[in-house]
Amino acid sequence: MRPLRSGLNVSKFRFICLRGANEQRHSAAKQGSERGFSSTQELRDVPGELSSADQVTVHFINRDGERLTATAKEGESLLDVVVNQNLAIDGFGACEGTLACSTCHLIFEKDAFQKLDAISDEELDMLDLAYGLTETSRLGCQVCIKKSMDGLTVRVPMDVSDIRRQLEAGKQSKQ
Repeated sequence: MRPLRSGLNVSKFRFICLRGANEQRHSAAKQGSERGFSSTQELRDVPGELSSADQVTVHFINRDGERLTATAKEGESLLDVVVNQNLAIDGFGACEGTLACSTCHLIFEKDAFQKLDAISDEELDMLDLAYGLTETSRLGCQVCIKKSMDGLTVRVPMDVSDIRRQLEAGKQSKQ
């Protein structure tokens, strides 16, 4: 898990998603124990060390049409996959998954979209700010990987709403 750079302002949905993944991983270990927390499993969860049975393959179609393929583990958000796999998607996830932007906006195929968990009101509010919004748009920080998603293909919209671009343009025009 990567450290938060913006404090503890993590969305409730993301916490639940990650908590659910931990509970699934530790359910077998907890059967004879009442211990509620263990970092042992987390220390072994190093990116790139997934067994083939634990891997879920996800494809991202970048803005320029390039197909980026990554392996993920169940419980990771699509934003985590992009960050952990160091995929070259410019500006993706500027708020680090705190539901404060729409830079991780992704477009799903209709069949895949219908199988996703319900969308929260907070995510809908952020999607209202996204460019290129479609009926199958979601924020990558709010969609968690499941084994049933193996082979999923998502499209990165052609443009993104990122205040940093406006600030850079303003700085250049002053020079």
